[in-house]
Amino acid sequence: MQQEVAKKISPLWMLTREYRQIAGAGGVKDISRELSEALAQIGIDVTVFLPCYGFIKPETMGFEPLDIEFWVDMDYAHEERREKVWFLKTKMNKVNIILVGAERFLEKMGVYTYTEEDEKRDPNRVKGRGHFDYFAMNVLLQKAVLGLCAYYQKTPKIFHCHDGHTALIPALMRELEGYRQFFRKTGALVTIHNAGMGYHQDVDDLPFAKANTSLPWHTIHTNLLNGSFDPLMAGASYAIANTVSENYARELQETELDAMTGWLGHALKDKGIKLRGITNGINPKYFDPRKPEQLGIPAGFDPLNGDLGGKSICKHFLLRRNQDEPGDNIKTYGFLTDEENEALVTVISRLTEQKGIDILAHALERLLPEQKDFKVVILGSGSKNIENHLIYLADREDLKGRIRVHIGYNPQLANQIYAAGDFFVIPSLYEPCGLTDFMAQLMGNLPIVRLTGGLVKVKDGFNGFGYVEHSVDALLETLQRALRLYKYSPGAIRKMQVNAIKHILENYTWEKVREKYIELYLEALKLN
Repeated sequence: MQQEVAKKISPLWMLTREYRQIAGAGGVKDISRELSEALAQIGIDVTVFLPCYGFIKPETMGFEPLDIEFWVDMDYAHEERREKVWFLKTKMNKVNIILVGAERFLEKMGVYTYTEEDEKRDPNRVKGRGHFDYFAMNVLLQKAVLGLCAYYQKTPKIFHCHDGHTALIPALMRELEGYRQFFRKTGALVTIHNAGMGYHQDVDDLPFAKANTSLPWHTIHTNLLNGSFDPLMAGASYAIANTVSENYARELQETELDAMTGWLGHALKDKGIKLRGITNGINPKYFDPRKPEQLGIPAGFDPLNGDLGGKSICKHFLLRRNQDEPGDNIKTYGFLTDEENEALVTVISRLTEQKGIDILAHALERLLPEQKDFKVVILGSGSKNIENHLIYLADREDLKGRIRVHIGYNPQLANQIYAAGDFFVIPSLYEPCGLTDFMAQLMGNLPIVRLTGGLVKVKDGFNGFGYVEHSVDALLETLQRALRLYKYSPGAIRKMQVNAIKHILENYTWEKVREKYIELYLEALKLN
């Protein structure tokens, strides 16, 4: 049966701006890789395309150049232009990976934003700001992939497009002269990882949008959202569209939470487009605490079977790690004392209002002075106001030894925090899916979440702790409840740790989740 399905949807071409171990910025890197590998494992011919950014070193990763280059039309409103593209290829875990080369990509040292190195080269490219030519970057990637099909005179059965960065593929292949005949048997799926404002990759300069994409005016004008040409609107108009959890899809089309997207979900609904929801999966082998060398943690342990001796070692190791280490690329504030029988509350997140870290900072400011039997470790970066609030807490004299804040990100330190923690806080304003709750659960670290979007997969009292109201009081009460259980009912905590891992293994491995994606691929083929 799997062979028959594999034949129906092979070859499958996936477009993404990030892919783990090559280029990463958020959860898309994990999903694009793990879904691709899960599909390839059952015989589906998967090829992934992403830009060859300037920070990628293809020669050290086994990439070899393809003997192909051509020019792509990339007009501006009052200027006819072309840009040259080329390609490099390798294979990783049965998945074909193709980097799309272009000068526009090579000059970028970050996936979505400018880096310190970019700013040194050009002071106008301020570190942390999004690329000024984001729209043209996305269009160039997509036109290059369609052009490669024409070059080979072959088409995939399915295009899987991740987020607004690649969502124009369905519109381009259905509306551009020649392509609509060439791709008549190709289906497309657009996956929306985050529909929040700022994630759509939209552009309000409509003459530029028309010139750059080459799309007809009727396509531009019928896919406007709040006056901007919106790639997610356009892609969903010619393809199947899904979000990364069932509940997020429901929130976008049935609740006022859609206001945070600029009403994208309701605009799609008005066009008769139903958003599907598939909750992201995870590959447990990448977050297996029984393999400490793989994760860079000091000892192994097995929370599923009650072996937590190594977790205790991981906690003591992290508590004593109060110095920045060479190569960490982070700045540490505050320190922790190492005391027995105290709960460790952990956070790994972008430090933004969307992630609810402003709410968390206020909750900790109230809770830490009142309750003396727990410690806090935070890792991430984001809003300067939120960073400064957390740094203020870490530097407060009366909180010394209680809270440590790491500004920046380091994957090994992240694993050490997952492994050491007792509770993992995700107080999001909205959350399309969430993967960090899975990562924490696999390492015996129970999530404390606001029950929104994909975070409803945490069941209060079963595999973590949940609350509904987005407020300091609601988070505070839930933190207190978890800390009481840790202190007075350790058996209940252990049961929840087991429940959490079993729940993932039974419902959220990619072997399970890929079947839902296959259903959407087959449905996409029927749109032709």
